[in-house]
Amino acid sequence: MEGDYQVPEGFYYINEFNPKSNYYLSLGINYPNESDKILSDSLRPGSEIYIHGSCVTVGCIPIRDEQIDELYILAAYAKDNGQDYIPVHIFPIRFNVERSVKYLESLTKDDPALKKFADKLEDAYDYFEKYRQLPVVMIDEMGQYMINEVPPRKAKNIVGEKPVKKPPMQHKTRNVGVLAESVHQWPQYPGGGDAFLKYLEKLGSEMVSYLPKGVKKVYVQVEFIVDKDGVPVNFKILKSIKDGEDLNDELITRLENMGTWKPAILNDKPVAKKMVQTVTIEIPEK
Repeated sequence: MEGDYQVPEGFYYINEFNPKSNYYLSLGINYPNESDKILSDSLRPGSEIYIHGSCVTVGCIPIRDEQIDELYILAAYAKDNGQDYIPVHIFPIRFNVERSVKYLESLTKDDPALKKFADKLEDAYDYFEKYRQLPVVMIDEMGQYMINEVPPRKAKNIVGEKPVKKPPMQHKTRNVGVLAESVHQWPQYPGGGDAFLKYLEKLGSEMVSYLPKGVKKVYVQVEFIVDKDGVPVNFKILKSIKDGEDLNDELITRLENMGTWKPAILNDKPVAKKMVQTVTIEIPEK
């Protein structure tokens, strides 16, 4: 409601660019949306919710000036290139952090309406964590969010806890044929070597929830083939941690979706080439 100094939670999009903000730069979001108009105070729902700089707020989303610089430029670039809908998803917590989940549960245990609302937000969070794509979000006549193709709740992993045991995944394999021993040009990840290092760093941070309890750091050595069409296939774990089946399985699943490479070149022709790469999975220091 207006004047409660709270940041709204839900699914929005950027509808205003303000380069002359009192808070350095600001991006307005479309609060109240159709859900808020029903579930919030219908007479005084509040308004003027922005993502802005200066790192202070009374109900908006504050970040540092250097961060809003980057975000503003990215959003403006997207807008200028035809992306009219730039989504903003606002969650109460990170739903894969055990301590945060327990705290939210304590707040919602005696409030069924709030619990139902939080569950819908969690559905969208889980969808993105599983598929790395934006979920389809709709709003019913009661103002409740509806999330398309929600992953099973039991599949959600909590940081610091070992994931639920599941059957081994069926991974992609291909009859590659002849592998080149030496090449004139090695396979190249989309964007080059620096982009590949950033991808591996991000992947390692995403995989920490699969570390066994008590383990803070693991080096996993992976072998795979970049085929002559640039598709990475036939992933195999060479070295990993003991009892790391779930970790290895999930790591291969994610690596299989890394994208198409530029294949290796030998005598001006693309060829298949075997690669070996180490992935570092480490819980960051607090």
